[in-house]
Amino acid sequence: MNLAYTRAELLRTLRNRQAMFFSLGFPLVLYIVIAGPNKGEQDFGGTGVPTALYYMASLASFGTMNAIVASGARIAVEREAGWTRQLRISPLSTTAYFLAKLVTGFALAGSAVALLYLAGTALGVRLSGGRWLEMTGLMVVGLVPFAALGILLGQLIGADAIGPAIGGGIGLLALISGTWFPITSGFIYDVGRLLPSWWLVQAGRAGIGGGAWPLLGWVVVTVWTVALTALAFRAYRRDTAR
Repeated sequence: MNLAYTRAELLRTLRNRQAMFFSLGFPLVLYIVIAGPNKGEQDFGGTGVPTALYYMASLASFGTMNAIVASGARIAVEREAGWTRQLRISPLSTTAYFLAKLVTGFALAGSAVALLYLAGTALGVRLSGGRWLEMTGLMVVGLVPFAALGILLGQLIGADAIGPAIGGGIGLLALISGTWFPITSGFIYDVGRLLPSWWLVQAGRAGIGGGAWPLLGWVVVTVWTVALTALAFRAYRRDTAR
C-alpha cells in the first residue's frame, strides 16, 4: 500500500498544472529572462563567473527550495479537508504518508534542476562531470532541512495562508542567501551563514568554482535538520491529539 500511495501522490502532482508551472516553469522562465540577454557576459558582478553559469546555479537552488517546501501546501490542504484524519484510520502508516510527500518534493526538485541544467547548457554553460556531481550532491543534502520545514508549515498553517507564507518565506530566504547577487560582507552576510538556505545556494556555487562546504555549512544544515524535524513531529502529534 505504501508504494501505491506514493505512486498516486506523484501522479496527482504531475497532473496539477499550476503546481508544475510554479515548481518547474517559474525558475526556468526567470533564468531565460535574466540570463538569456546576458549570456555573453563572462564576468558577473566582478566574480569572474559567466552570467549564464551564475544564475543557473542560483536559480537551481531557488527552484529546488521552492519545490521541496511546496509539499507543505499539499499537507495543509489535506489537513483542512479532513483527508489526513481519514488516513490515520487506514493501514497507511504516518511514515509512509510523509515519505510520499518527500519523494514527490524531491522528484519535483530534481526535475527543476534538470531543466535548468539543460537551459544552462543551451546558453553555453560548460562544466566538468565532477563539478556537476558535486553541485547536485550538495543540493540534495541542503534540501533535507527544507523537506522538514515543508512538513512543519503544512501542520501549522491553514490552506488559505500556506501559499503566501511559502512564497514570501522562500523569497526572503533567497534574498538573504545571495541568490540574486553576491553577498560577501555585512550584517546580512553574518546572518545568512547561519541559515540552511545560504548553504543551499553555496551548493550551487560549488559548481562554479566556489569549493565545497566548510565545516560550518555541514553544522548549520545538520542543526536545522534536527530542529525542524523535531518540530514537525511535535506539530503532527499535536494535530493528531486534537
